[in-house]
Amino acid sequence: MTMRLRDRSLDAFLRFLTRSERAEAERVVSLVAAARTHASRFAALSDAEIGAEAAGFRRSSGPACPVMRDDEIPRWCALNVEAAQRSLGLRPFDVQLLAAVRMLRGDVIEMATGEGKTLSGALAAAGYVLAGRTVHVLSVNDYLARRDAEWMEPMYRLLGVSVAWVGTGSSPGARRSAYAADVTYAAVSEVGFDVLRDRQCTRGADLVSPRRDVALVDEADSVMVDEARVPLVLAGSGSWTPESDTTLQAARVVDALESGRHFEIDGESRSTWLTSLGETFVETQLGGVDLYGADDRTATAINLALHARALLHRDVHYVVRDERVQLVDPGRGRIATLQRWPDGLQETVEAKEGISASEHTEIMDSITVQGLLNRYRNLCGMTGTARSAAEQLRTFYNGWVSIVPPNVPSRREDEPDRVYATLKTKNDAIVAEIERAHATARPVLVGTLDVAESEELAECLADRGIDCAVLNAKNDADEAGFIARAGELGAVTISTQIAGRGTDIRLGGPDGRDREVVAALGGLYVIGTGHHPSSRLDDQLRGRAGRQGDPGSSVFFTSLEDKQMVGFGDPASIDVEPDMDGRLQGMGVIRAIEHAQRVAEGANLAIHANTWRYSRVIEHQRGLVDEIREQVLHQTEASAVLAQRCPERFQELRESVPAKVLDDAARVIMLYHLDRRWAEHLAFLADLRESIHLNVLAGKDPLAEFNRTAGPAFQAYLDDVYDRSASTFTGSAITADGLDMDAADMNRPTSTWTYMVHDNPFGSALDRIIRGLHTAHKRRVTAWRDALSRINATLRHRRS
Repeated sequence: MTMRLRDRSLDAFLRFLTRSERAEAERVVSLVAAARTHASRFAALSDAEIGAEAAGFRRSSGPACPVMRDDEIPRWCALNVEAAQRSLGLRPFDVQLLAAVRMLRGDVIEMATGEGKTLSGALAAAGYVLAGRTVHVLSVNDYLARRDAEWMEPMYRLLGVSVAWVGTGSSPGARRSAYAADVTYAAVSEVGFDVLRDRQCTRGADLVSPRRDVALVDEADSVMVDEARVPLVLAGSGSWTPESDTTLQAARVVDALESGRHFEIDGESRSTWLTSLGETFVETQLGGVDLYGADDRTATAINLALHARALLHRDVHYVVRDERVQLVDPGRGRIATLQRWPDGLQETVEAKEGISASEHTEIMDSITVQGLLNRYRNLCGMTGTARSAAEQLRTFYNGWVSIVPPNVPSRREDEPDRVYATLKTKNDAIVAEIERAHATARPVLVGTLDVAESEELAECLADRGIDCAVLNAKNDADEAGFIARAGELGAVTISTQIAGRGTDIRLGGPDGRDREVVAALGGLYVIGTGHHPSSRLDDQLRGRAGRQGDPGSSVFFTSLEDKQMVGFGDPASIDVEPDMDGRLQGMGVIRAIEHAQRVAEGANLAIHANTWRYSRVIEHQRGLVDEIREQVLHQTEASAVLAQRCPERFQELRESVPAKVLDDAARVIMLYHLDRRWAEHLAFLADLRESIHLNVLAGKDPLAEFNRTAGPAFQAYLDDVYDRSASTFTGSAITADGLDMDAADMNRPTSTWTYMVHDNPFGSALDRIIRGLHTAHKRRVTAWRDALSRINATLRHRRS
């Protein structure tokens, strides 16, 4: 087995490495292979002796040693094999040990679906703990965090490693206890929210989350790339009440507009604008106002209402459930229960759907997922599709990708795209193909791009007498059962997004009863109804077939009318006549589809890079604030500052107030103003970033102008904190009973809550300008091409 590992790995595992990296990788392969020499000795040990061996690793490695030493790896691998076998009934393959070692080296590893990433991650986490570290295993949701923690707990316990998990419903006490464990499983959003809540604490005893040491990220490319720029937000009750009448009036006016007459939409469906006729119509409906001369609130409300109507679609971008507008996570097809749209867009969509507006919130603090992850001392991860994200991982996290070969070579057959001229012919072909496969009882998994598409497809199949399980954002609570049964004989399963579902599809169903029959039919058949904006999501869908050497196949159906092709491709450049079934043949057609996806990926990467450049400034400033807050919270820094700024007042109080009471009052005052002014500073930076794009029109670099303004603003923030703190300290009533918070007007929000700001579907103002220029360019090219075609047609006519 070991020799087979070496043979396979030299092609897949080492292919993309430099000479020095290849030598390192070959060395790790040999270290894992050497574990076999220790297997018999560990097999003879009792459970207590296994625990003692693990404790020995703990003693031989300290906090200063971040990874296992080379001379320890063979013994450690053998110990892991025995521990997993005894406690879980799972015997790790060599490739799983190889993955664990690479994660101990700080890599993001790519392992195919069904190859046992969960066990590899647990082995790596235990290895870090035995090296004197604490580990957060970060997942994409609560379900996977709890499932994996409970599943792997017996192995951790045998090795003497404590493990716990954090969920949305965990109390502060339960969270504090969970973070005290050696290994803590949690959704990345929950860890981020705990960090934000800790930044509002005024006593050290109230802190929940510890310092970040090692993060092991499951579905690493999804978390570290796709969600990297998503802000996690802590909000409190705001003092401003939204103008619901204005929002409702704007929604009614915009609802009466006609597309193509009163407003237009760009080809990428990311921007919309009023025509001259539309502007006149809106102004008339609003009572004859000058729309762009009116107050900003009216113009903004109309703009948001237009975007909500034209660009955000029910059962695609959101669903309405329980009298609430709930966003759909485009990367996973689930309800994004913790997400909202920013800048009044959430309330506008609620008005569009006739739902009472949700309570307005005031943002107290926020942090991006990328900013959170970069605060860990060490970062590693695992996923089924890391290779295509290697550039982003290296750029944004200084991380490296290791490709771990499958234990059994893949037998999956990936068919080239089937391309059609129109959406209708494509959809008809998809239904016909499902019907053909289902007639043989072969299980079919269909990946759609949104909720509406999944339900329409299910209705078409029902009309043909084909029952199917539909997994989308409306029933995601049942996802584990749906996915587990997707490999059953005759099963047809439709999913809006398969990434991060966390359940393997076994041929023949969960019990494998009909495995051989399904295998003889060709295994699971994966059909994609269109390409995702990222090829990684396509690969995750394909990867559900061919698990652990099983037979399987995949194919994607696309058309020239697909949104991605219209927005990022050039359908007019394809000069191929469709066949009788409406299908377009030829490698040129395939390359055009692939090009559109590459352009979409490039656009998303450009937005990520642009966001990262701005976020770095904010994260640097936040780091400085955290250092100051840490000193104020745990030391007498506040007293020292106020004694220097208000010497007479401080001396007066020191003579009449106990020292501890005085220190507590000084701490509470300074923390309040640090946090209050930070919220104001974040709001200022958000407004600055939205308006900084105007510098493009003046020929200036927006990022340079942002940095030039953000730096002095931060210094003003610090100065203001000290000035406000001194003013409050001087004018507040501080007695032996402490500070009178009410009299000092320093009350914090009585309620706070957390959510994720959905990445604005229309991008920043700068992104919209860039897209506008791109769209204008495409229109000019199209107009030029049409004019040239007319000229050529005229010349041909004259020749004839």
